[in-house]
Amino acid sequence: MEFLTHNFAPIMFAGLIVFLLMGFPVAFSLGACGLFFGFVGIELGLLPEALIQALPLRLFGIMQNDTLLAIPFFTLMGLILERSGMAEDLLDTIGQLFGPIRGGLALAVIFVGALLAATTGVVAASVISMGLISLPIMLRYGYDRRIASGVIAASGTLAQIIPPSLVLIILADQLGRSVGDMYKGAFLPGFLLTGFYAGYVIFLAIFKPRRVPALPLEARIFREPGGSSGTPSLLLLTGVSAGAAIFLGQHMADVHTWWSGEPVVSVPKDETIVVSLCAGVMLAFVIAVVNKVTRLGLLSRMAERVTFVLIPPLLLIFLVLGTIFLGVATPTEGGAMGALGALVMALARGRLSFSLLRQALNTTTKLSCFVVFILIGSTIFSLVFQGVDGPRWVEHLLTSLPGGQVGFLIVVNIMIFFLAFFLDFFELSFIIVPLLAPVAQKLGIDLIWFGVLLAVNMQTSFMHPPFGFALFYLRSVAPNLPYIDKLTKKQIQPVTTMQIYWGAVPFVVIQIIMVGLIIAFPGIVSNGVEKAEVVDMEKIRLQMETDINQSESAEMPAPDAGSGAGAGAMPEPESSAAPAVDDKDLFKPSEGAASDVKK
Repeated sequence: MEFLTHNFAPIMFAGLIVFLLMGFPVAFSLGACGLFFGFVGIELGLLPEALIQALPLRLFGIMQNDTLLAIPFFTLMGLILERSGMAEDLLDTIGQLFGPIRGGLALAVIFVGALLAATTGVVAASVISMGLISLPIMLRYGYDRRIASGVIAASGTLAQIIPPSLVLIILADQLGRSVGDMYKGAFLPGFLLTGFYAGYVIFLAIFKPRRVPALPLEARIFREPGGSSGTPSLLLLTGVSAGAAIFLGQHMADVHTWWSGEPVVSVPKDETIVVSLCAGVMLAFVIAVVNKVTRLGLLSRMAERVTFVLIPPLLLIFLVLGTIFLGVATPTEGGAMGALGALVMALARGRLSFSLLRQALNTTTKLSCFVVFILIGSTIFSLVFQGVDGPRWVEHLLTSLPGGQVGFLIVVNIMIFFLAFFLDFFELSFIIVPLLAPVAQKLGIDLIWFGVLLAVNMQTSFMHPPFGFALFYLRSVAPNLPYIDKLTKKQIQPVTTMQIYWGAVPFVVIQIIMVGLIIAFPGIVSNGVEKAEVVDMEKIRLQMETDINQSESAEMPAPDAGSGAGAGAMPEPESSAAPAVDDKDLFKPSEGAASDVKK
């Protein structure tokens, strides 16, 4: 019995692992384990009975958490966009644009995967859409099956790291940090990872060109009457839009001065980038609309097609992420605007129907309930685990590792990598992250940076053979039997499960390299987040002392001529030293000093 009371926390954690290995759903395993060990702890006298009575308050706290409302909003936005045919149009258009070069179809899949990630945030929707649309085309024109399946699965998982990602919302909630800051920190790593994927395809196009062939001439449908591709017109339109965006960005302060009527010296970098990009995109869209309405013939078919297909989702991205980055809207409000924008886009395309809306709402409700039930189970488990000093046990276990911060990060990332073989990112976020966050904070690790690092690592949970969910999604839509291609009338061989697994391995390696780069170069994440204002407490103390002395000097009456005091003498102030200031308390000196002067 003494052994049980002294080792209750590790026994409880081992009990959770046993529950999970028995095959129970994660949400119910967490809740059942927490309640079971909670009652055992009360019987052993380790826990007060009032602890269980506090549980309903914890559950009501979950229901009142506004941050979690962003999950159903972003999920609904992604599902409506995916089912309204946006992914199909994007893949078709970008595939035609990049198709003439080797590896062009794979590059198109990566580009569209990043774009879908920035609009949908749902891995299943991205992988299934690209698997249904792109995989048959890539097989038709001779792509290596391993490369084709790996590119599709990896591009779909970008939805986990590129905002508005669901995993970033949950990690921000579990770490007690701002979702907006988490989005800013993940922005550059997400697009760096996209660039690494594209770099791998370019490497194959140079050294293994037969595995990633270009589209044949007869497959390029968006061509001019004379047979040209129309790319120069698109490049010119892109150059004009980019030039306008750069010009506006350089003169953003002048625009603010003209708008407000007061001189403005500088504008925040986030606002400059978002507004400039939005203006450049809008200019391209206006030019394309004017050209189409007036039939001037200034733009090629390819330029018009790319503009009308690409710009609406880009504007939606600016509407959602731009307002969040600028602080105009919270992530929950941004998600609501995104869902409304997706409905408007589907309606404008003539794709919105009651059936589509019902399916999207049904799937959104299921996913939201899944997240909330796991959160309820993890809350029950964490309440009891904290009651028996479980976090202190985890802290002693991890802070005693050799190597300090680096040793902690290496062990944690290896643990997350292997746990991702068996648990998905929801389960890792709700079970493991709350145990790691206090230790990371005690070691002086920034939690925003730590959250983005874990998000990149958790991304591998979708790509791990043999349990990666992205691989399962792709397997469900990839052909498993030989079939006759409708266009070429040739027999196409199926894609085997082992080909899907082997295709995922290079991209898992790239994700691991990205984890190492974030550890080696923290600025990849931290440069995107606004730095907290650093306050010099010594300057504050000196300023407060000066203000107090000046105030007392001003209130002191002029000395009498016959007094014993000299002309320059003055009584000592009651306290010549400034009030004691704790260096840990950061506050604005102007407010503190002003209040002391008034007193």
